[in-house]
Amino acid sequence: MKIAFIAHDKKKEEIVNFAVAYEPVFADHELYSTGTTGKRIMEKTNLNITRFNSGPLGGDQEIGAMIAKNEMDLVFFFRDPLTAQPHEPDITALLRLCDVYSIPLATNMGTAELLVQGLMRGDLNWRMIVHEKEKKNRGE
Repeated sequence: MKIAFIAHDKKKEEIVNFAVAYEPVFADHELYSTGTTGKRIMEKTNLNITRFNSGPLGGDQEIGAMIAKNEMDLVFFFRDPLTAQPHEPDITALLRLCDVYSIPLATNMGTAELLVQGLMRGDLNWRMIVHEKEKKNRGE
């Protein structure tokens, strides 16, 4: 599965700790992240993460583009709801795309814990069916 990690500044330590705790689970997947978040996760783990720009510089939009092409399967976006973000329209667009394409999205630790447990049990394998249907529709 393709999994994205995004975190606002005040939530970066929390997402790093989350990635450390579930490193063995995430190691079996294709990982993506916005710039600083990915860098900090890689400094504390052995995970290989494809990093995009930082969120305010378009990283949210780069991940959004993958979602729009249905090339992302799961998003962990630890948001700081108490701090204004200069790129709020990009954030809103990313959340909307997750809803449009039915991409599982966790915006806080509680939901992230549930989704990672589901990932470990195979509850998210329905995403593979989505990918197979798309390949069939493209004639691959």
